[in-house]
Amino acid sequence: MHEEQLDTHPVHCPYCSMPFDLPVDVSQGSHQTWEDCPYCCAPIQLRVEVSPMTGELDALVLGRDDEVL
Repeated sequence: MHEEQLDTHPVHCPYCSMPFDLPVDVSQGSHQTWEDCPYCCAPIQLRVEVSPMTGELDALVLGRDDEVL
């Protein structure tokens, strides 16, 4: 992980709706991963879309573990 490419984004948990800041590593390019909610500990699916041209975050999609992203 490259610290200079670690951005924090405000999001809401798809389970408990609590807001929190989510660090996103764009150095990996577009990818899918899982993070646990810091409040309710539910598993959150993350789809990170990074522009291949600029290397910047294009989209960040959060979903429940039973949703298809």
